[in-house]
Amino acid sequence: MTKKIKVLIVDDSAVVRQALSEVLSSDPQIEVMDPARDPFVAADRIEKEKPDVITLDVEMPRMDGLTFLKKLMSQHPIPVVMCSSLTEKGEETTITAMEYGAIDIITKPKLSARKFIEESKIRICDSVKAAAAVKVRKISPHRAKSYEPRKKLSADAVLAPARKHSMVKTTESVVAIGASTGGTEALKQVLIKLPRDVPGIVVVQHMPAGFTKAFAKRLDSICQVRVKEAENGDTIIRGQVLIAPGNKHTLLQRSGARYYVEVKDGPLVCRHRPSVDVLFRSTARYAGKNATGIIMTGMGDDGARGLLEMKEAGARTLAQNEASCVVFGMPQVAIKMGAADEVVHLNKLAGKISAI
Repeated sequence: MTKKIKVLIVDDSAVVRQALSEVLSSDPQIEVMDPARDPFVAADRIEKEKPDVITLDVEMPRMDGLTFLKKLMSQHPIPVVMCSSLTEKGEETTITAMEYGAIDIITKPKLSARKFIEESKIRICDSVKAAAAVKVRKISPHRAKSYEPRKKLSADAVLAPARKHSMVKTTESVVAIGASTGGTEALKQVLIKLPRDVPGIVVVQHMPAGFTKAFAKRLDSICQVRVKEAENGDTIIRGQVLIAPGNKHTLLQRSGARYYVEVKDGPLVCRHRPSVDVLFRSTARYAGKNATGIIMTGMGDDGARGLLEMKEAGARTLAQNEASCVVFGMPQVAIKMGAADEVVHLNKLAGKISAI
């Protein structure tokens, strides 16, 4: 019999503790421990029995989640999934928590809509199971770097330098990137190294609605390229990265020589919305050999089929290697399917993109 994943819920709200307990207990692979109302109670629980995963509230009265996370990751590292409400402060703090070592983000379950409950069950349980597969390491409490925001540049920063000769190709190159568990930090490591004249990039990172805007804003403040949450109809231009909004699918579309994104509702695809497969398959259809597809760290198989379709359409395809992945799930499936032209370490991905 497979050992169940033991989860410790840490939240000051009794309603949230009960809701999360019911959601997680519905999965036969998960066992919920006696929940804790704050980090002090959680510390006592951990002393008696170490959980496999902790779901941690961001805002609590006696000690906030960020402080507890830093202490935990520097002393007794355990995979942590942050649980946050959709407030501006909560979004920003949760993105910081990811930099401090949290594995994933979930939103507090709402009990008002049947569809939301069913989809949130999938998201929450998958996040916990993905976190359980991560081997966390002890992290220095000073590990998170404080980056100085770069000076924002004019439109010249996203326009290709003027050339004497016309372009050989009639369209620009496009880069499509897909990531899940571990992707927020991995993407930061890639995007922060990119020069401002790289081809337009579209990213699907599995995150709940609301957090992608804060994530894009954080990246924009530290990168030379412009980073923004994608909006329906946004043109894909050089020097700009579009992050698919949480809970919306993002597709590549084309009008003549112009590439743009379509942001739309739809069912979960590969258990996700946004789905990497949706982005990759639309990129294969409309960009073909002018595209590059990159599949990065993450649990499951979202994006593997789409990356194969991109390769079959003539696109260049890359997969992050096992050694640099937090979870070698999505890239592994893609590699086994023969979808990746190259298997690349995280540290070399930015160079591959810059060379396009």
